[in-house]
Amino acid sequence: MRKNKWLIIILFSLVVFSLTGCAALPESTAPGVTLSVQPDGQPGEVTSGVQLLVLMTILSLAPAIMVLATSFTRIVIVISMVRSAIGTPTIPPNQVVIGLSLLLTFFIMAPVYNQIDQQALQPYINEEIDQETAFTLAMDPIREFMFKQTREKDVELFLGLANEPRPDTLADIPTMTLLPAFVISELRTAFTMGFVLYVPFLVVDLVVSSILLSMGMMMLPPSLVSLPFKLLLFIMVDGWYLLARSLAMSFMG
Repeated sequence: MRKNKWLIIILFSLVVFSLTGCAALPESTAPGVTLSVQPDGQPGEVTSGVQLLVLMTILSLAPAIMVLATSFTRIVIVISMVRSAIGTPTIPPNQVVIGLSLLLTFFIMAPVYNQIDQQALQPYINEEIDQETAFTLAMDPIREFMFKQTREKDVELFLGLANEPRPDTLADIPTMTLLPAFVISELRTAFTMGFVLYVPFLVVDLVVSSILLSMGMMMLPPSLVSLPFKLLLFIMVDGWYLLARSLAMSFMG
């Protein structure tokens, strides 16, 4: 049970965004679930079947929700830009980049998942609250995390596009408005960090290119000569340590 705890928390949080306003599904003691819509069925049974179908559709979109609603977007973009700046587009491989990004995402989002577990998942498992209340309580830590990383300017943009009235409190901002604002804020932050990390390697490329040009070695690709120096620079400054530390601290500030 302990091993499956984190998996349950993650799957639970992924479906929160679209299920917050949905009615709770009726409880069932059957070991399995059968989805059927009969012409002579009661309206409540048909509604439950439709809700279950919507739930299955949302679960199929869970990976995309995880990518966009967590710290994963910023992390994977920054690591990919550093890889390109060094000049090794396939080293480390994409599998390593994605895996490292996921591990850092789980580490950074751990306090959020713990809060969801304490205030929503465990009370729901213990039958202290119903499903709709659990989804509402689970939404609060995720929204709090996104608000900390979202610029006010981006929130105002999507509020204006949706013709929403100016909210009095953060609780009045719909999640479907907050989510795209959070995503573009993360993209801006990721590109800003990537630019700062790109500059030192660009300087190495310029220096190597100038030296080769002054020596008349125009036929020798500068990237081939500068690659060892950029790798040496990255190793000397303990690049992976600094990169992981900077990414983690960027979400704690």
